[in-house]
Amino acid sequence: MPRPTDWLLSLFVVLLATPALAAEVRVAVASNFAGVMEPLAAAFTEETGHHLRLSYGSTGKHYAQIRQGAPFDVFLAADETRPRRLEAEGVGVPGTRFTYAVGVLVLWDPTGEMTDPVQSLQQARRIALANPRLAPYGRAAQETLQAMGLWESVGVEAVRGENIAQTYQFVATGNVGLGFIALSQWQIRPRGDYWLVPETHYQPIVQQAILLRDTPPARAFLRFLQSDTARTLIRDGGYR
Repeated sequence: MPRPTDWLLSLFVVLLATPALAAEVRVAVASNFAGVMEPLAAAFTEETGHHLRLSYGSTGKHYAQIRQGAPFDVFLAADETRPRRLEAEGVGVPGTRFTYAVGVLVLWDPTGEMTDPVQSLQQARRIALANPRLAPYGRAAQETLQAMGLWESVGVEAVRGENIAQTYQFVATGNVGLGFIALSQWQIRPRGDYWLVPETHYQPIVQQAILLRDTPPARAFLRFLQSDTARTLIRDGGYR
């Protein structure tokens, strides 16, 4: 029969093998990053034992929620403007802001029949883009149409999604013929074809992260986001 000390030793070994300090990190994530965030979250949990509670939405809305006291630990924005503001306003932790990805804009045609982007935009019954006031990808789409000389004729009447995820749905459901989305979205469910918008058509979509609540698990997530494992997943997910 095992001695009592044997049971205690076994229990001690089990406790050592279990992440005693496993915690939950609440992360506000830009909608465009959803496809990459899932494998990142799984890899982070496997490496650290911590779990991520993910909240997706437009960067503009997340910024407003954070300013109003929403209990997020980390903010992964789709731009650099809002994280910089949060740092300047004393809401974000100073010195923790960094670029985790650079977004890529594409014009998506789910039918795969697009040969000339200008002609396709002019002939489409309607197009979709994210709200330029709330979503950096929407701002990039507006800049693209302006660079192409099509904003007044095409962009003004475009269907505006609250965020890039909603914009994707407008096109995927057939409510509009074409839409400006993130390359990362197309890669999740390849369908039809896309036009890779030249980088000269829009300001770089620099996506930055910032720490909002200074806790060890949140710090661990930011460190992980800068690791080789994370960088590979982000690059493979359709980001520069």
